[in-house]
Amino acid sequence: MKINYSVLPMLYRVKFSLMWKMFMGFAKMAVARALPKEKKNHFKDLSLVYFKLTPLCNLRCKMCGQYGDKGSMLDAGYAAAEAKTIVPLETYKKVVDEIAGTVPIVYAWGGEPFLYPDLMPLGKYVVDKGIYFAVNTNGTLLERHAEQIVRDQWSTVFISLDAFKETNDEMRGKGSYDAVCRGIAAINAEKKKQHSSLPVLGMVTVVTNRNYQKLEEFVLATRDFNLDLHMFNLGTYTNDAIVAEQKEFMKKNFDMDIEFLEGYNTGYNENIDGKLLYDILQKIHDHKFGSQDGQKALGSTRITVPALNPEKINIYYSELDTPVRNHCIVPWTHCNINYNGDVHFCADYADYIIGNIKNSSLKEIYNSDKANKFRDVINASPGGMFPGCLRCYQNMLFGKRIKGF
Repeated sequence: MKINYSVLPMLYRVKFSLMWKMFMGFAKMAVARALPKEKKNHFKDLSLVYFKLTPLCNLRCKMCGQYGDKGSMLDAGYAAAEAKTIVPLETYKKVVDEIAGTVPIVYAWGGEPFLYPDLMPLGKYVVDKGIYFAVNTNGTLLERHAEQIVRDQWSTVFISLDAFKETNDEMRGKGSYDAVCRGIAAINAEKKKQHSSLPVLGMVTVVTNRNYQKLEEFVLATRDFNLDLHMFNLGTYTNDAIVAEQKEFMKKNFDMDIEFLEGYNTGYNENIDGKLLYDILQKIHDHKFGSQDGQKALGSTRITVPALNPEKINIYYSELDTPVRNHCIVPWTHCNINYNGDVHFCADYADYIIGNIKNSSLKEIYNSDKANKFRDVINASPGGMFPGCLRCYQNMLFGKRIKGF
């Protein structure tokens, strides 16, 4: 299986400047991992900033930690009230000005980022500052913005699509499959019309027990989507025991309660045949996949997060308390800015807040005593991670690969 570094050759073919920015992000993470962590200025190691632009979403994806079966945003009244606290465009611009020249990558998500009212001017501002701008969207609102996205030269658009229409719509929402297909077609049409290679078009497929058996056929059917990248996310999962342990850990070490981890205690990892899934993923990753019937081979780069050895796939899904990645580097190289301005390290678990960009500069927040306390505790923890980090998506992407996995 290919890992995340495999995106570099693809980006080189699309646009060298994008490849260089991504390379610098990886390089800064590697340096931060190798060097001693007792520093006064962690801000200079910051390589990736996430903007979670809005709590609102127009879909109800079942496995989502926000709007899924056990999501933290299921109360519609709560989400609507929270939407009134969103960060205004001018505040984001100040952050972008602060990180320009230091941080190579900004990643925007939500909720659904296209429900943030100023997404388009924000995207242009980030791009104009020379920062790699990536957006993760459910794709249903993409079609109406395609012309401007291409014109403004967004770096990457990641679109969520998990399966054929029936299964995808059952998991994500009725009509979502067709809307995504229209959005992808609109982006491709605008790229052709404007003679542009941007944005890089990526698809993210979350592997669950509802879709894994049909992934091979699904990927073959998407050959005409003209994707540059297809990521297979093995999924963020947890269970009752891990949630309880994380709650106890955070109470003991930070005297706080947590709420977000429970949103990933969904059970969509159960009864996945790891051997079958690995065989399917191997076929997907084969460069000649689909070419034996005389049709064109798939042109997209395909990566799995996390990439695992074949005999370990079952462990990933059935033994959630067994680590496959550890020594998370995120608190030293990443930060997440929530829709209300709160800054935290863990994208999906926005419990431990280190500051708010409405009140302080990002550098002050990132180098604060509260931020350093979090770093000290995770650094001193077994395996350099907390109990709840075992299947965290960020840890799967950027954690240290455990020998044998």
